[in-house]
Amino acid sequence: MNQKIALLTDSTCDIPKEILKEKNIQSLPLKIIYKDEEYTDRVDIQPEEIYNSFSEEIPTTSMPSPNDAQKILLNLKEKGFTHVIAIHISSGLSGTYNMVRMIAQQVEDITVEVIDSKALSMGLGRLVLYAAELIEKGLNFTDIIEKINKKMENTDVFFVVKTLKYLIEGGRIGKVSGTIGELLNLKPIISIDEEGQYYTLKKSRGRKKSINTIYNIVKDKIKEGITTVDVMHGAAYEEAQDLLKEIKKLDNVKETFFGQIGPSMVVHTGPGLIGIVVSKVD
Repeated sequence: MNQKIALLTDSTCDIPKEILKEKNIQSLPLKIIYKDEEYTDRVDIQPEEIYNSFSEEIPTTSMPSPNDAQKILLNLKEKGFTHVIAIHISSGLSGTYNMVRMIAQQVEDITVEVIDSKALSMGLGRLVLYAAELIEKGLNFTDIIEKINKKMENTDVFFVVKTLKYLIEGGRIGKVSGTIGELLNLKPIISIDEEGQYYTLKKSRGRKKSINTIYNIVKDKIKEGITTVDVMHGAAYEEAQDLLKEIKKLDNVKETFFGQIGPSMVVHTGPGLIGIVVSKVD
């Protein structure tokens, strides 16, 4: 049987809109919820708007609506797609993966594989772009899934925030210990474990040292082979740009991407995030 494979992700992937369109990647937007208003992630609200309103209210987030997920899958079926690969934000950080899996079971006559990326931002984005590349090359459904799972093992996410306040308030603190470290100005370098939850990889005292620690982690990581390195930020443009310049000088860095995290992640990290995604190239 001829396979026509579609690709689905969610708005936490941080892939720019124009690339999603160009590569025909479907994206489910998360929701940003204020007391009086609900917004659609990256559609009718942008990161700057959230930063600007933090002093008045810290919003919450929720996963995409099951109705949106069902609509997309039915639409893909109508367009003649026989298979869908859906890659989503870590199930340890959001209910999106489980919701899409549940909806996929209800849609008949289309084969859907839902993958828990155990990542977010460009950690998820790199897996999605890799899947798009494999679909373009004409690989079959099973082989693509196998390769994505292998790629996940070679993709790492690290980040540092100015304050843990937003992770704590949003209930996304995971295994990162907070308060005492905050008082001592200890900055945890946060990564994602095998269960898809945040944990402290290392600690540094002060902002400058924490960014330097992230740089050294990248330096060690890329000794393993040719990699792509993505630098993401949340209202920390200049610091992130300086870090990117230094990373570009390193050997083994094949490609870099620079961008700002989307609204749904801004809510949970606050201003000052600097994140790195290191992904080993096949």
